[in-house]
Amino acid sequence: MSRAILLIMDSVGIGGALDAQDFGDQGSDTLGHIAKECAAGRADIGRKGPLHLPNLCQLGLGSAAKLATGVLPAGLIEGPNACFAAANEVSNGKDTPTGHWELAGVPVPFNWHYFPDTQPCFPPDKIQEFIRRAELPGILADRHASGLKIIAEFGEEHMQSGKPICYTSADSVFQIAAHEESFGLARLLEICQIAAEIFHPMRVGRVIARPFIGADKTSFQRTANRRDYAISPPEATICDRIIAAGGQVLAIGKIGDIFAHQGISKVFKGKDDMALVDHTVALMDQAQSGDLIFANYVEFDSLYGHRRDVAGYACALEVFDRRLPEILAGLQADDLLIISADHGNDPTWHGSEHTRERVPVLLTGPKIIPKNLGQIAFTDVAETIAAHMGLAKGKNGENIL
Repeated sequence: MSRAILLIMDSVGIGGALDAQDFGDQGSDTLGHIAKECAAGRADIGRKGPLHLPNLCQLGLGSAAKLATGVLPAGLIEGPNACFAAANEVSNGKDTPTGHWELAGVPVPFNWHYFPDTQPCFPPDKIQEFIRRAELPGILADRHASGLKIIAEFGEEHMQSGKPICYTSADSVFQIAAHEESFGLARLLEICQIAAEIFHPMRVGRVIARPFIGADKTSFQRTANRRDYAISPPEATICDRIIAAGGQVLAIGKIGDIFAHQGISKVFKGKDDMALVDHTVALMDQAQSGDLIFANYVEFDSLYGHRRDVAGYACALEVFDRRLPEILAGLQADDLLIISADHGNDPTWHGSEHTRERVPVLLTGPKIIPKNLGQIAFTDVAETIAAHMGLAKGKNGENIL
């Protein structure tokens, strides 16, 4: 069997989703708008000039973006020797589990539950059950919010009262922020497990533990000990299929949490995306035939997309691009490397939520022939990996190679 490597640049959408208007996102274009701002000199904080992604462009990122929208992003070039596609999503969602499950071969067969943008936003009976079962004095916030802002607003009261900060977003999530030291990380994870038992039956996709540290609102910062309690995929993903065939799934970053640790062999975490790239580089040397290296680089989304930080997003893309040759250097003769994304998060867009976009699919390896693969489905990514690794065809998607 061969090896496969699937790297997800979280939220690096390329615009052009056919149903973007159904999500209020018509015209959103994460990569294209970042490139436009850079070219105009409006993203020169921590970096300067047009967006510079030579390695990703050689793999076809610019070409995929042009395929999605008809326009080559400013400053980027097409990859004449690239194998690339633009992928379209069919699930009714634009969040992390939806995108990853579909890329792994399983479109979400139901609608997620989303909490209304009201104050309070959570069902009172469920909150009372949560408070009772978790033995809490109450909760704080109970509304839609940005994570860092809600921690700054309620963090000091949380430390004094022992009440966790509970909030949500436009995604199907119940998030719980608590001080890692005064409240305790183990205690936070314990109450998140209880919350998952309460909210998962409602088809709330994830309960997320959001630990933070600091003495007051001027110094609060989140730690790397986030944990997602996700609903398990409803059927076998490419991860399950690889394990059933005797291989391993080596999960980097939050991949294990996204799949509720179903179909996951080993998990590799890190304090930031560059630490996750370090894991990726190391595993390129260590993974065996039949293994899948599956990584999620989350900071494009969590640090820059949601915060609408164009310059920060551009800088993160350029840093990742500079490290990409280290990953490519580890490719073996029969490897297939795919770089993609799970949704968009246009930092020039209104609000602070994900955007419905197509995503790039960049394929490379010693035996991969350059080709414009056109418009594909998210599920084609899983079936292409399955075919490459000699697995039987699944029920969703097609091999595009």
